[in-house]
Amino acid sequence: MKERVRVLVVDDSALMRKLIPMILERDPDIEVVGTAMDGSFALRKIAELQPDIVTLDLEMPRMDGLETLRMIMRGAPLPVIVFSTHSKEGAYSTFKALALGAIDFVAKPRNAAAGNLEPVALQLAEKIKVAKRAGGRKSIPKPVLEAPPSSNKRSRPAIPPNRVIAIGISTGGPNALQYLLTQFPADFPATFVVVQHMPEGFTDMFARRLDECCALDVHEAKSGDLLIAGRVLICPGNRHMMVRRMPRGEMVVLSDTPPINGHRPSADVLFHSVAQEFGLTSVGIIMTGMGEDGAEGIGAIKAAGGMTIAQSEETCVVAGMPRAAMMKGFVQKVVPLDTLGAHLISQYGSDRSGSDKQDSSEKSDKGEKVPVPTPRA
Repeated sequence: MKERVRVLVVDDSALMRKLIPMILERDPDIEVVGTAMDGSFALRKIAELQPDIVTLDLEMPRMDGLETLRMIMRGAPLPVIVFSTHSKEGAYSTFKALALGAIDFVAKPRNAAAGNLEPVALQLAEKIKVAKRAGGRKSIPKPVLEAPPSSNKRSRPAIPPNRVIAIGISTGGPNALQYLLTQFPADFPATFVVVQHMPEGFTDMFARRLDECCALDVHEAKSGDLLIAGRVLICPGNRHMMVRRMPRGEMVVLSDTPPINGHRPSADVLFHSVAQEFGLTSVGIIMTGMGEDGAEGIGAIKAAGGMTIAQSEETCVVAGMPRAAMMKGFVQKVVPLDTLGAHLISQYGSDRSGSDKQDSSEKSDKGEKVPVPTPRA
């Protein structure tokens, strides 16, 4: 018989401590072994019950969620999923929790206080099971640029990029993206367009945090934002993002078309548009995350003559997305997170125009064999 995932639910609301176990135990693979009303109780329950996973509220009396998380990670770390308030303040605390070691988060619905958790029930259960398979937090190297120059990023000249680098990323993405983007100098001549699976209302705060810690110009994308060198555009939650060549320049366009593969935003949507519009000068990168979003789209980039890269499995929090693309044969190069920035700088860090042909080292990458991972249940 398959062993169930043992979960401890930590929340200061008596209603949530009743409802969260109810929605989780609909899944036959999950067993809620206990609940706790604050961090102090949670630490005692962890020692007593030895759960596999903890779901953690951040706003609690006595010992709040962030301090609880610090204590968990100092002792015997185990996977923690933040079940966060859907608000600006909740988003800020959630990103702090991810930096402290939480493996993922789920935003509570705005009407959760009225007892409505149905919109996120399946999502929470699935993330708990993925977290159990992923095990404890995999360490992310510390960013090398702790305090970037506070120059006026928005006043930089709008130079066309030499490459359009599209990134698809999900679970484990906030820390991985922060580490990656801090590797680049302000004058990096490519542009980045990023789909991070994240709910509406969180991506603006996420982009602001990235902008504060790296030399590149990072912000949440708006329709009509130009693709320029040194810029990073993060797709807003609950929107799709595409790229287009328009009379006034190369830009992003947002849409509200239906979810693809259960996702909006979807990396597949972005990758397909990048392949169609930029072909030889496109780069697709698929990074840590659960599921298969982005696999088909990165195949389109490869077919269009662009370069395709996957984050190495051992450096992913969850390797589902890179593995799916690799198994389809669409990945030309596998690179660990700690060397991914250096690789991109070495390939695209000169001031060549986007019309240049790919260099010889890229061409040789296309010929190298990428190991195909063994399928997992």
